Order: sequence, then structure tokens, then C-alpha cells
Amino acid sequence: MTKQTDIIYTQVDEAPELASGSFLPIIKTFTKAAGISVGTKDISLAGRILAGFPEYLSADQRISDDLAELSELVTSPTANVIKLPNISASNPQLEAAVRELQSQGYAIPDYPENPSTDEEHAARAVYDRVKGSAVNPVLREGNSDRRAPKAVKEFARKHPHSMGTWSSDSETHVASMDGDDFFSNEKSTTISAAQAGTAVNEFVSKDGAVTSLKSDIKLDDSDVADATFMSVVALRKFFKEQIADAAKSGVLFSLHLKATMMKVSDPVLFGCAVSVFFEDVFTKHAEVFAEIGVDANNGVGDLIAKLQSCSADKRAEIEADIKACMASQPDLYMVNSDKGLTNLHVPSDVIIDASMPALIRAGGKGWGPDGKERDTKCVIPDNSYASVYDETVKFCREHGAFDPTTMGSVPNVGLMAKKAEEYGSHPQTFVAPSAGQMRVKAANGDIILEHTVAEGDIWRMCMTKDAPIRDWVKLAVSRANAVKVPAVFWLDSARPHDAQLITKVEAYLGDHETDGLEIHIMSPREATRFSLERIKRGEDTISVTGNVLRDYLTDLFPILEVGTSAKMLSIVPLMNGGGLFETGAGGSAPKHVQQLVEEGHLRWDSLGEFCALAASLEHLSGVTNNKKAAVLGSALDAATEKLLDTNKSPSRRVGELDNRGSHFYIALYWAESLATQSDDLEMQAYFMSIAAELAKNEAKIIDELNAAQGAPVDIGGYYRPNKEKLASAMRPSQTLNGIIDAA
Repeated sequence: MTKQTDIIYTQVDEAPELASGSFLPIIKTFTKAAGISVGTKDISLAGRILAGFPEYLSADQRISDDLAELSELVTSPTANVIKLPNISASNPQLEAAVRELQSQGYAIPDYPENPSTDEEHAARAVYDRVKGSAVNPVLREGNSDRRAPKAVKEFARKHPHSMGTWSSDSETHVASMDGDDFFSNEKSTTISAAQAGTAVNEFVSKDGAVTSLKSDIKLDDSDVADATFMSVVALRKFFKEQIADAAKSGVLFSLHLKATMMKVSDPVLFGCAVSVFFEDVFTKHAEVFAEIGVDANNGVGDLIAKLQSCSADKRAEIEADIKACMASQPDLYMVNSDKGLTNLHVPSDVIIDASMPALIRAGGKGWGPDGKERDTKCVIPDNSYASVYDETVKFCREHGAFDPTTMGSVPNVGLMAKKAEEYGSHPQTFVAPSAGQMRVKAANGDIILEHTVAEGDIWRMCMTKDAPIRDWVKLAVSRANAVKVPAVFWLDSARPHDAQLITKVEAYLGDHETDGLEIHIMSPREATRFSLERIKRGEDTISVTGNVLRDYLTDLFPILEVGTSAKMLSIVPLMNGGGLFETGAGGSAPKHVQQLVEEGHLRWDSLGEFCALAASLEHLSGVTNNKKAAVLGSALDAATEKLLDTNKSPSRRVGELDNRGSHFYIALYWAESLATQSDDLEMQAYFMSIAAELAKNEAKIIDELNAAQGAPVDIGGYYRPNKEKLASAMRPSQTLNGIIDAA
């Protein structure tokens, strides 16, 4: 590994990466004045792919495995990483990225859907490591403290975002399985000292043959291990029932999953929904679909794309059958009604933590194929966390929409270190090859978890390490003590995994001073109702949750409170002393890229990056005793508040201020704040001239930035943009560049 820089700024994908092309030069100029070095590490989807295939690339094309390097760095006490949203790729996204890289001259192998040779199996193994949640479980070596920055919350109160109107007779509702899902089939155990060591996942067929599925599972004393499965027969029956009910009641049918992060299990669930909804089509054309390689797990979009290899007559026949099937079924929730993209089109468009909050914010309405809003059946197959959304929908039906000007806040303390819970399950998730038993065998030979499964059932094993649980409890107490508001552990005593954690939480709370603190343990449904009642009254409540609920809640509440989760800040105190600073969600990033390419306008809001950088500088100051870093961080916080107060965030419309203009103003206000502070006179003097030059040239710079809008932009690639083209697109003001680069 090369010499570590003071701050690592991650290179990612889509809109956040485009924004970095504009903001990163500003960061480097300002931090240089404090003797702080800022480097980058590539964790983008394209970067992860290329790093996995050095043997296929020329010497000048090879890149380092930055994710592997970061995985080591985050265990160091000197780690300071700013982590931007990256693509958690679904299969269609992965295959699109491969095609783009190949077109750019990278001779990487095709994605082998059905590997048969040793080379194809090896390539498939690399690609499987790349897709889905390949990044977050690796970097998150600490638990999360995620909340809306004060400036963001105050801005939302002064300038409330739009909220849809909820009606008490709304037919929008959540539908989940009542059995044979991951929730109902879960088993859990706490590992004993005798069982600690390397465990094995095994499949035992009906004839007694034992197949080792994964043999390097490290379980330590006091870790929690879970296993569960979903019956595919029950799942398909459930989908049929919900489709029929949606048709009967006249509501939209919508599916809500996490087919990106849950990269093994949820694509199968998604594929079942697709094949059940279009059952007549898949049955009638089964032979053709097998010939052209149709995989329901990749969605209707993949099906339509692969029809291009059929004859014109056959293609027209199948397309007509698809239309007929849609006409006879309930209307589908639309991702983009103008383009005819349904909720079943692409698995990466089905992201529950973005889709459900957006629907709730819109008054329980989804977009139908006619471009009009309708009540919606929200289908969330697994019942593990569906109650959170069910309770929120019921609450809004009872009480109406929330008021952003008065509502409270629900920050989160999230258990996510060491690949905790479901997000660490991917290497231990399998589709049963036949009827038999899935089991976990401990190092001492004990069968600690076991399920009888049918062919096609989805089985998974999760682990939660004891040390992160202790740290999570500590962080929760610390936050409750700091802000003096109730903290609620969202744990369900009726769920085996949660029952194990409740025992630990109750024990570990005894290690801390909790007198005067209000700390509760509630089921997710109870905790949802409790938090919503408080937020309605303008009161704050700390949610203390596991990894998946962390993801869900840190989109749900922010989208209701401040209109977006992109402006959230997640501070991750790494367990070995370093810091990871995560910015907000990137769910809307693809649409932003599209607008830039088509219209030269990038509406991505970098507020999350501003807040993360300020926190990173504060952390660096504390660790290294660099007082200039603290001055920089404090000044950036002040600049961010002014940016919001003066409404210099990006507009959605071409010809108005966009991401690049917002970066100019953060640079101006940051420099002005540094030029007027008195804690560091050297930095004051240094930034006086920069602030003066930026202020003097404000009108000229804005004119140059706005002039770059209104026409298509070539960035040389979606997944791996050309560096020169990206720099040209994101730094179109020569006046601004001259001031920043000369400083």
C-alpha cells in the first residue's frame, strides 16, 4: 500500500462521482492550507471489476484493488475515510458495466450466466464478489451514528418540502407473508466457547449425501449465529394471491425489495414476482426463453432486450403476449410512466428503502401506467421488517401527513460492524438444489442450526459478532446521554435473532451509567408507533437498530423530515479508533446523470459531502492535534449553513444553479468564513485573497457555469467516465478554476 494520506475520499459512481469532479479540486486547495493531504480510492463498480481481472489487462490498464486496501485501512486507528454512495450492482447493471468497459478497450471476460469451464467459473466468482453489497460490509468496521445535520433540519423547517395528502379512506396498504418466510423460519443461537472456530455450511440431500457449501465461517465465543429460509412455493402462492387482490380492489401492484444489497436472495424473490405476474407468457414461451437465456431474476427489461435475438414474427408474438398479460392483470406501479418502465422492469429499480418512503411522502400514492397517482398495494414478501412500513401507513391514514415545519427527528444508531446480520449473509446464502437439509456445523461438530428445505428454497445464514454488539450498546448510551432524548432498541422478542440480542443488550447496558436516561426495548412495530407519535409532537427519538433497519429508517425518516436522505450524515466511529464518514443515499443518482448527459445540468446536491468533510476534519484534528483542521471544519459548517440560508443548493431546472454552482458558493462562503475567523491568523490571511477573488468574480463565474448548461454533454462513459471529459464537464468556469488552482 502506498503512503496513507490524511483523508481518503472515495471514487464512486454516477452523480456523486460527477460531483467529485467539481468539488474535489476545491477540497484539495482548502485542505492544503492546513497541511492536510487528501487522496482517493476507487470503489466504483467499474473499478471493482477491473481490479478483479489484472491478467486480462495490459500493464497500463491495470489498477490496484483499492477496496482491499481500504478493508485493511479501516482497521487502523489512523483511518479517515469519506465514503460516498456507490452502486450495489444488480445483474443487469453488472452486465451493462462489463459491456461498457469492453467497448472502452478493456478485454475483460463476459459475465458467464451459466459457467461451464474452469475459466468461466473463475470469472463468475470474481463478478459475484463485485456485485451487490460488495463495499459496505467491507468498510463498515464500526457502528453508525446517522442523523440529519442541524443546519439541514433547520432549513427544512424554514423551507418545508412538499408532502402529499393522506386520506383516511386510502386503500394503500402493505402486504406480507404470514408464514414460510425468513421471519417465521428463523433459528438463532449464541456460540459457546466449545463451538467457537471454523464452521461449515452443508447441504444434506434426501439420500444422505453431504455437500459442503461454505467451509471457512469464523465463529467466535459469544457471537450470534442465525439461519432461516423462504419457501419458494409459499412465495409464489403469496404473489398470486396479492396480484388477484390488487386486481379485485383496483389498486396498483408494487413490489418492494432490496435486490441490490441482498444480492443473492432478493433477485430470486424479484424473479418469482416477475414469473408469477407474467406466468402465462413464461409458460407459453418456455422453450424460446431457455434458448435466448431469459432469466426472470433480471426483470422484464432483460426479457425485452433478449427478444431482439428472435425473429421479427416471434418477437412480435411474445411482445403481444406481454401486453395482453399486463392488460388482464392489475396495473403495475411505474418507475417511469413516460417510458413505460414498471416496478418489475429492472431489479435495481426496486429498492425498498427509497421506494416506500417516497410513496408514504406522496400521501400513499404511486404512479400508474396512465401517469396518474393511485392507491397502491405495497408487497413486501418477508415479514421481518414489513411491520415498520405497515405501521407508518396506518399512522398516516389515521393522522394525515406530517408537517416538516414542526415534526421531530429520528436519528439512528446502527449495528453494522463486522458484516452484521443480513448484510453479511451473502456468502452464506444458497438456493436449495433439491429437497433435503441445510445446516450449520460448528468447529466441534455440533449441528447448531438446521432446516428442512424443498428444491428452490432460499436459505441463508447470518452472523453478528459480540464485540460490535457491545460497541453498539455503548454508542447508543453515549448518544442518549449527549442529546437527552429517549433511545429505543428495535428488537422483537418473538424473533429468535432479536431474542438473542435482547439478552446481550440487557446485560451490556449494565456496563454503562444509564441513570436519568430513557432507554426502551420494543418490537419494530411498537417502536415505529412510539417514534411516529413523538415525531408528530415535534419530539426526537433515537432509533437503535440492526443493519437492515438502519438502512430503512435512515431513508424513511429523513425523507419525511427533510425531503431526502441524500443530506444525511453518518459518522462511523471505527472500532479500532479511526473514522468513516458516510454521505447520504444515492438512489436518485441515475436520473441525475441522465439529465447532465442530455441537458448539461447536474442537480445532485453535495450537502452530504459538505457535512461529511466537516466531520472528517473535526475527527482529524482530534486524532492528530492539527488545530488548523478544526478551523477548516468549523468554517465549512458555517459555510454550509450560509449556503442553505441563501438558497444556493442546486435547482432541478436547466439554466439555474446546479451542482457546480453550488460548489462555487460553498467555496466562496468557506473562504469568507476562514478569512473572518480569528482562531488561526495565518489561515485568515491566506484565505482573505481567495475570498476576495471569488467574491469579485461571482457574476462572471456564475455566467460561465450557467453557460455550460442547455446542451448534451459527453462524459465518455456511464460506469467509467473519461477523466478528461469529466473534468471538462464539471469544471467549465475557467475563472473559478484559475482561482482554485492558483491558491
